Amino acid sequence: MAGIFAAPAQADSWSSHLTGVAAGFESRRWTEASSDTTTNIKFTGCSGAQSVVNVTFVKDNSLSPDTYYTKAAFTACFASSTATSSGNWDDHGAGNYYFVVNDGGGDLVTVKSLTVTY
Repeated sequence: MAGIFAAPAQADSWSSHLTGVAAGFESRRWTEASSDTTTNIKFTGCSGAQSVVNVTFVKDNSLSPDTYYTKAAFTACFASSTATSSGNWDDHGAGNYYFVVNDGGGDLVTVKSLTVTY
């Protein structure tokens, strides 16, 4: 008996780090093809003059102003070089995205490792 099996959805991701980025820093852009994607942004090993880094998830709209989603305050990642903070953004539609660090102002921040999964 033959059957049809659907392969499980595979999440895409990318990793990087941040070194002494200023308020308003914009990450690289990435494309999410699915309209029902959950995006997770995780920072590991944060350091800087403050003990919080605000991360804003943004949809890059080429023909209109960009759409800014809820801001996440990452604090746990400042506890040690292996401590992490993360935020999830759900149901935002297909398109091109990026995140902004401390878009409301703040000091320089360094992040040992960051991962974006979508």
